[in-house]
Amino acid sequence: MEKIKSNVTNWIESEQGKDILTVIIVILVGLGSFELGRLSKGNDSSGIRVEYPSENIIQGEKIISTINPQTNMTATVNFLGKKFFASSRGTKYYSIGCSAGKTIKQENRVYFMTKEEAEGAGYELSNSCR
Repeated sequence: MEKIKSNVTNWIESEQGKDILTVIIVILVGLGSFELGRLSKGNDSSGIRVEYPSENIIQGEKIISTINPQTNMTATVNFLGKKFFASSRGTKYYSIGCSAGKTIKQENRVYFMTKEEAEGAGYELSNSCR
């Protein structure tokens, strides 16, 4: 037993032994962190849900209901099949998937079926959506 103990002690105190122990410690810390991350996630895999108090979006039906805080009235817009929108106060129009128009409030949006319809209403395509 003493012989084994002295061999292990000599090996640990050598440069090669220290390097190997460092690598083992790094691997164990990495595995431990990975497993703790998996445990913290739990079984709920629904993701993150963001809710806004003044908007209710039903994506499957593509219906947006907005509540005007001043009047407390609800306006519903069905843009099923609409591919473009613009601000009622602006001069540019955006495609539905374009992120540049996300800052436009729902109550200020005007929807169009085609590019020609939007351009006929006096809007031009935003440079961000080209």
